[in-house]
Amino acid sequence: MLVIPAIDLKAGRCVRLKQGRMDEATEYSADPAATARRWAAAGARRLHVVDLDGAFAGRPENQGAIRAIVDAVDVPVEVGGGIRDAATAAAVLDSGVRYAILGTAALEDPTLVARLADRYPGRILVGIDARAGRVAVRGWAEVSDTPAVDLAARLSDAGAAGFIFTDIERDGMQTGVNLDATAAFARATPVPVIASGGVSTLDDIRRLLPLEPLGVTGVITGRALYEGTLDLAEAQAVAGGEGG
Repeated sequence: MLVIPAIDLKAGRCVRLKQGRMDEATEYSADPAATARRWAAAGARRLHVVDLDGAFAGRPENQGAIRAIVDAVDVPVEVGGGIRDAATAAAVLDSGVRYAILGTAALEDPTLVARLADRYPGRILVGIDARAGRVAVRGWAEVSDTPAVDLAARLSDAGAAGFIFTDIERDGMQTGVNLDATAAFARATPVPVIASGGVSTLDDIRRLLPLEPLGVTGVITGRALYEGTLDLAEAQAVAGGEGG
């Protein structure tokens, strides 16, 4: 299982939100590239980057910071936030980013996932973020009527390389991963799943390991790493993840 550090960008700086609320941002660094190098040096095999401003604006807003991150490290970088059409996805992927993450667009235009997956095989991820089991969109500002597990099942044949499942209530709260919701999500799709939201300590990593046979291949963690309650090298050793 892969342990993936999160770098969330707001106005070019590295922050973490609580439950996706922009007014609950804690700044950890003014230098995203240095942060990326820090996690790569600590053994990260992939980095998860979110353009928070882009998620709310509906278009990328932190291109400079993302470019700096990609240029700073040799590990694969996945990027989400504001990627809502084919042209934007192409621009992101052609800039050196390994994986583009579709969120709002995947719910509103499922055919876009298939078209992009055909054009960029193995490089399109779908981020499905849930509040009380329902898919949230537009920077988590809106909650749809669609159950997350239904959307996962619907998009399973679209060609995405993987799903990123986030439990919004747990995100940034360090209250532990929602194992039941993550397991239910993984059971709904044969596509690999990356868990996100709530990781606090090594015990949270250990609790996720039994879900690996269900297809949970990775976990994203942010605040726990920045605040030191989780050591990346130790977490990766426990998870035993390899590859990118």
